Amino acid sequence: MFRVFAAAAMVLTSAATAVADDWPQWMGPKRDGVWRETGIIEAFPPEGPKVRWRVPVGGGYAGPAVAAGKVYVTDRQVRGTSDATERVLCLDEANGQVLWKHEYDCRYTVSYPAGPRCTPTVDGDRVYTLGAQGHLFCFQVADGAILWSKELLKEFHLQNAPVWGFAAHPLVDGDKLICLVGGKGSTVVAFDKRTGSELWRAVDSLSAHGPGYGAPLIIEHGGRRILLAFHPDGLSALEPETGKVLWTHEWKINFGLTTPMPRLAGDEIFLTAFYDGARLLKLSEDGGSVSEIWKRKGKSEKNTDGLHSIMPTPWFDGDVVFGVCSYGELRGLDARTGARLWMTYEATGGKSERWANAFLIRHEDRFFLANEQGDLIIARLDREGYHELSRAHLIEPTGSAQQRKVVWSHPAFANRSIYLRNDEELVSVSLAK
Repeated sequence: MFRVFAAAAMVLTSAATAVADDWPQWMGPKRDGVWRETGIIEAFPPEGPKVRWRVPVGGGYAGPAVAAGKVYVTDRQVRGTSDATERVLCLDEANGQVLWKHEYDCRYTVSYPAGPRCTPTVDGDRVYTLGAQGHLFCFQVADGAILWSKELLKEFHLQNAPVWGFAAHPLVDGDKLICLVGGKGSTVVAFDKRTGSELWRAVDSLSAHGPGYGAPLIIEHGGRRILLAFHPDGLSALEPETGKVLWTHEWKINFGLTTPMPRLAGDEIFLTAFYDGARLLKLSEDGGSVSEIWKRKGKSEKNTDGLHSIMPTPWFDGDVVFGVCSYGELRGLDARTGARLWMTYEATGGKSERWANAFLIRHEDRFFLANEQGDLIIARLDREGYHELSRAHLIEPTGSAQQRKVVWSHPAFANRSIYLRNDEELVSVSLAK
């Protein structure tokens, strides 16, 4: 009997392991903001979800990455008035214990100098990090050994970092690491992921904000793979293997605020920017060109019925758009016209606040929303509105912004848990059913 029970237990354990998932980069395994694990709670218990561990960390906007039993996060350590370092931490996923770390001197010149912005990118036995001042590293996962590194400001002869720091999360594609760098002819650069040698560079952008702040994304359309780069001069489509520019949809973005990632549904691409509103584009059948379906821009970022997003990437499925607008309104838009269907402040803080924020992650037929107050919300969103199902407070807002305290870090979802950080700690909380 014991043997039968043990065998059954092993089968159940194996099945549970099989549906577990990692979160190895910005916006998840497929960089699409969808959490695909099963066995997740429908609502939080009255006492709140179980905290697995808490670990002290320094300042930063960079979200964590989770892969193969390890958690990676970057932060900033300040000593005195100007002496500061950036750190890369590798933690044991089971208990938060530090397995290795790397620390390097890093004097900040950027605005909102809390810490690094980019989520680490894990690729097998390597992990890549990009700091706010352009320090790019490739580490060996096992022990933190540096395999190669670059200082983008020096190597590409850039006078300054982007105003709000390097924030475009690096992307691994085959044997390439693709980064938004900036400078003439080097808005987008592909490096050999194993050696760091440059493979190609593309797109002129002489904006004072450099390459902008948006993460590169690869899509498949019309039988071809297309690299999308949303930068201060618009949206460019490139051949991932060569960097050849296929087309550019010109759109001058005020202050280079291209933070929300392009969203694709079928042959359509949705874009939004804080000052400049939103646009819906349509790819040609072979992906070799693009046309505009509609565009919407309010009288100002505050007076608009469209969507002027500052940080969070919206959800777009071809029928509706859900996203957080410029002053904390979670909005639903009709994707066919861009017209507003509804809006609410409930998800972000209950009132209008400049740059109030919540990150949207899709899970099955609902969304998990991590807001700037440190709450995690389970809600259904549809054409009729926002339907909150459950809410729990997970972490304290510690960052200073717009005369209030905030959490402006995108969480990771893996191992049926959430991993969320502020400027003082990284917490792992179980969301298992």
